Amino acid sequence: MNGKNKYEDIINLPHHVSSTRPQMSMADRAAQFSPFAALTGHDAAIKETARLTDSRTELDEEALSILNMKFQMLIEKMDCEPTVTISYFKPDERKDGGAYLEATGVLKKMDEHERILVLTNGQKIRMDDVIDIEGDIFACLP
Repeated sequence: MNGKNKYEDIINLPHHVSSTRPQMSMADRAAQFSPFAALTGHDAAIKETARLTDSRTELDEEALSILNMKFQMLIEKMDCEPTVTISYFKPDERKDGGAYLEATGVLKKMDEHERILVLTNGQKIRMDDVIDIEGDIFACLP
């Protein structure tokens, strides 16, 4: 090697460009070095497991009694199209528990047979999931 750089014979040659193959894009070149995800969906499963849900609390006798009075008033005042805010528990579709939500709107229909409240915006809320109802029509209740 005579003390010279071992690449001296090729170091100054021009860069080879193939005449038969297209040059790879920079994005494709970079993708060669990106990490390999051997477990597809694993990140999503971890996030789903870590997602917190609330546990459902049962109403006591007094709260159930007040709620039933509110349901009765809604039935009686249905023609007035009352605007109400409904607090309810929505069970989670994938795991135990759920979330407490509120919906505000004009009550369109109360299906006692199916036990569903229907708002004019089309939202349906199961009566068994309702924990409270607020509105001007309940001003005289405790």
